Amino acid sequence: MDNATTVCTTALDTANGRDRGARPDARPRPDILATVLLRHAVPIVAHFDWALAVTLAAPEASVQPLVAPGLSLDSFRGSGFLAAACVKTRRLRPRGLPAWMGVDFFLVGYRIFVRFESSTGRRFRGLQILGSETDRWIMAIGGGLFTHYAYRKVRVNGAWGDGRALHIATSSGFDVAVKDEAVLPTGSVFADWDEARRYAGPMPFTFASADGGRAIVRVEGSRVHWEPRPVGVASATIPFLSRLVPDAVPVAAFLAEGVDYEWKRGHVERLPS
Repeated sequence: MDNATTVCTTALDTANGRDRGARPDARPRPDILATVLLRHAVPIVAHFDWALAVTLAAPEASVQPLVAPGLSLDSFRGSGFLAAACVKTRRLRPRGLPAWMGVDFFLVGYRIFVRFESSTGRRFRGLQILGSETDRWIMAIGGGLFTHYAYRKVRVNGAWGDGRALHIATSSGFDVAVKDEAVLPTGSVFADWDEARRYAGPMPFTFASADGGRAIVRVEGSRVHWEPRPVGVASATIPFLSRLVPDAVPVAAFLAEGVDYEWKRGHVERLPS
């Protein structure tokens, strides 16, 4: 295993709380489909009151070690990109259940922009999961059981807006404030908002490494009323990403409101040996 793979799988397993100290087992491994039977097994629907996505950039060499086996970095002008997405979510539930059975919660998701080519030759752009934070225990536990999104529980100290500004802070040290004006951060790698929009998460696909890097889980999302608008970054402290990529800096931010979202059933693809 090369250094990039080692760093990537270590970071992902740390986020999921798994111990990689056990020795490899020489016995035949069960089919990966069985190991993820309960993960991403059913379509999930939810409504986003709002979703704020802050895109960060760093030199490709800084981001590359986090990219999981089977995926490739989605780079632009020598930079790799990460995302911190904050979502005020309502009525999350398996598709087909009534809305009153859904869960309301707050989410911060940490992702990398990547590409994936399937065994059939189909190419995808999307986001690789690094970790997720939520203010509800039911999501932290349920998310760990039924997804590869690596949830952990945090307190939300502030998440409010006055029509012109939005400020989100959590007990993990995450603290981001944006203002309702279309101004790219100083020194952004993007020349304009058209370029920046190509790296505005969430993306249609999310990916996670599974089975010790032997497989990729792909989940497709679909959305209604998805009309992200550019916003300015007033301040951004994102410890989770700063620890992984110390030289990552904000380069754009987008805010969407009133979005209906669905995560389709996950697809698992085993990687070539």
